[in-house]
Amino acid sequence: MLLVGLTGNIAGGKTEVSRLLGECGATVIDSDVLAREVVAPGTPALAAITANWGQSVLSTDGSLNRDALRSSVFQDPDELLELNEIVHPEIEKKRDAAIAVARAKGDMVVVCVVPLLFEKHMADDYDKIVLVDAPRQLRFERLLKKRGIEEAEALRMIAAQMPAELKRARADYVIENIGSITQLQSDVTALWAEMQREAAVAGEGMKVS
Repeated sequence: MLLVGLTGNIAGGKTEVSRLLGECGATVIDSDVLAREVVAPGTPALAAITANWGQSVLSTDGSLNRDALRSSVFQDPDELLELNEIVHPEIEKKRDAAIAVARAKGDMVVVCVVPLLFEKHMADDYDKIVLVDAPRQLRFERLLKKRGIEEAEALRMIAAQMPAELKRARADYVIENIGSITQLQSDVTALWAEMQREAAVAGEGMKVS
């Protein structure tokens, strides 16, 4: 099995690339999906978040109001670190379990979408790393136009992550998400073909050993 870590800074296009890889045939494990699961009502993580930030981060139905929490934590690096220490261990448990299921099923290519892969020093956990990137200004504009985020908050969110230049140096593949969806599809198709070749080589190596 080829285990791939897919990462990139906010508004770079990780979600779209992971969706396209899923359509190609990859098994996709998305940390954003897992993050929503671990803070569902009744979970220990949500209880810890409420204890730290109060009822103001909850919606009227008792679920986490992610926008309200984001507005608070992205203004203070210490609060962001505290939130990550609550949520990330729970996400990692779910990710490890999903990887184990995929391995048991014999899935050939498993793609884990991990936004903070480099920040959390997880690069060595994966056989290959894919970085989805776009220029900082373009990502800033996407946050404003597509997500409706205020300028000051968008700048804080971008600044909270490691510069993409440092990530490029450690990535095995870089997808430049700066053009049309057609171009992105073409790039992802080429990436998928390369992943399949890598998986085949890895599988032959296991047979030989």
